[in-house]
Amino acid sequence: MKTYLVTGGAGFIGSNFILYMLGKYDDISIINVDKLTYAGNLENLKSVEQNPRYRFVQADICDKDAISAIFAENEIDYVVNFAAESHVDRSIRDPEIFVKTNVLGTVNLLNCAKVAWETGDDCYRDGVKYLQVSTDEVYGSLGKEGYFMETTPLDPHSPYSASKASADLFVKAYADTYRFPVNITRCSNNYGPYQFPEKLIPLIMNNTLQHKELPVYGDGMQIRDWLYVEDHCKAIDMVIRDGVAGEVYNVGGHNERTNLFIVKTIIAYIKEHVDSEVGEHMIRHVTDRKGHDRRYGIDPQKIKDALGWYPETPFEIGIQKTLKWYLDNADWIKNVTSGDYQKYYEKMYSGK
Repeated sequence: MKTYLVTGGAGFIGSNFILYMLGKYDDISIINVDKLTYAGNLENLKSVEQNPRYRFVQADICDKDAISAIFAENEIDYVVNFAAESHVDRSIRDPEIFVKTNVLGTVNLLNCAKVAWETGDDCYRDGVKYLQVSTDEVYGSLGKEGYFMETTPLDPHSPYSASKASADLFVKAYADTYRFPVNITRCSNNYGPYQFPEKLIPLIMNNTLQHKELPVYGDGMQIRDWLYVEDHCKAIDMVIRDGVAGEVYNVGGHNERTNLFIVKTIIAYIKEHVDSEVGEHMIRHVTDRKGHDRRYGIDPQKIKDALGWYPETPFEIGIQKTLKWYLDNADWIKNVTSGDYQKYYEKMYSGK
């Protein structure tokens, strides 16, 4: 039985990955390590909390003693690092926490895994791998044409993307210096169940239902490539199992849409299925984010050719599934939008 150490597994993509893997395989076990900051929610994993092949450990990936103990007590085969501070607006307000978690945390995980796995000078136990889950934002911004490829130079524009690019370079350095078995995946914007509502789709969904203003940065014409989260989980699974050690794989959805299009799509869905009184009059254009990248777009040809992966979920289907999930799980979004988050939201979009 292979054992996965999944960090940040109580977050959006991490929890979806755990649910996907435990549902697909009956010969694996998963140890979920999460610090449980504001975006980590064990409710995401209620359906597997009694599964004998799943265990949760509350710990910080920066804590050397805690992470080393997990490796000492378990024969870990794979590390999948989702743990990260990921909200660009927060990184602009408080860059240091992004450096600590995203860079120093990654280095600590690499060190702990290296010590646990090494059998000699730059030799490691057979079959082990460290996978770093990264983002297309490390590449910077595109013009009207072209796509990010694995060979595109890194050019991050926000403290968040700079911290992720730094982490990627440390992962690459471990591969080059120590011949450490790693992969890096760089994905486009994920959407789907369990996403914390500081992100665009659940934020707009929640505000629309509550008849709040819908904040849109600038003209709203920033373009993102939207990837349904389960398709991303499938890609990570393939890379862990069959990806060539040391390689980077871009994972994109071929679903480029403007932010304003996303907002209007959500409004139309709620208007049709829930509340006929909502409408585009609720949109409020706010001062654009500092250093806001204009367009992201990923070329996933490498992972298609090498591993046979492709995005199976068209945006039109994925967005319907996502919005229906939020409607069917009103208690979940109510719980995660209570308390301190409301204060943060009001401050973030009030212009103050």
